[in-house]
This record gives sequence, C-alpha cells and structure tokens, in this order.
Amino acid sequence: MTSNTAIVRDATERYRTARREAGESRGAFETEIKRLGGTPRVETAIRRDTAPSQVAELLSIAATDQTVIRARHMYDGDHLVQLADSYVPVDVAEAAGIENPDPGLGGIISRMRDAGFEQTEAVEEVTLYAATSVEADAFGVEVGSNLLQITHTGYTKTGRAVEVTVHRPSPGWVLRYSPPIS
Repeated sequence: MTSNTAIVRDATERYRTARREAGESRGAFETEIKRLGGTPRVETAIRRDTAPSQVAELLSIAATDQTVIRARHMYDGDHLVQLADSYVPVDVAEAAGIENPDPGLGGIISRMRDAGFEQTEAVEEVTLYAATSVEADAFGVEVGSNLLQITHTGYTKTGRAVEVTVHRPSPGWVLRYSPPIS
C-alpha cells in the first residue's frame, strides 16, 4: 500500500467474525491493511489502570475501578497509521486472556466470544479533536490540527459493555458506514 492510499475503515463489515478472522488475521485492522495490499504491524503495551472518566461511564464501572488497557500503535509497514487504546473490565480480560499481547485469530473480540462475552452490538461515536503533542509527533501534523476520534463500545446480548476502544487514526482515513433503513 502506498502512503497516499486511503485506509477504508468499513464499520459495516469490520466486526463480522468472517472479516476479523480472514486470512489468519489478528483482528479487523490487520484484515483492512492486508486487503489494501499493505503490511500490518501492531505494537501493544498492556497494563492495568483506571480508565478515563468517560470510558468508565461507558463501561458502567466506578472511576476508581481497574481496567485492562491495550495501548496500540498500529502501522502499515513502518508508517504509523493509528493509535488505539482498548479498555476492558478486569473480569472480562482475565476470562478472555486479553492481557496476552498476541490477541489470536480474530483479535480480542473473538477471545471475548470464546470466553462467553460475545459482542452482539457495537456503538461508535466519531468526533473531531485537536491534536495534542502526542498525535502531532506521531502523525506529523501541527498541534491543534483537527483529527478524528472513533470511540467504539462493544455490548453483549445482555447489554453489558465489555470493551471501549478509542481509535485515533492518522489523517486520510475513510470511514464507511451502512446503517439499516426500514
């Protein structure tokens, strides 16, 4: 994939099991980059800590509760294309083996399914935010530049939020959604 090829993040298909597990992928990101002819690579740092207050609220946990945080730098070859932090309640993370840096076939959503925490609904909010020095350095933009943030919340059939991932893609991504029309 060339650096001026847009990465299409197709939310219509990206969370389907067949898409996440296609070609032995470790999740939706790997599948998307491979589909575009790129070379996906992910560096993952895992720790336990409290979540930001808005994430704790989405997870319906106390602001003082620990979560397992998977902080990822996601690359196409050597080009950083996304920062993504996933927050998972400790009981879910322990049951699903989420603290293993290798998420296995299909990524953490498949591990949660295997552990009895299948996500049956996802809600994503897309907002603009001003790049901090972290994103400016990572993506080669000016501090204060408008960037997209996608906050993904995954729910089980009982309505429990079991994952919140805050995606911060580099400039140039295309977000594709296909909402149902009745």
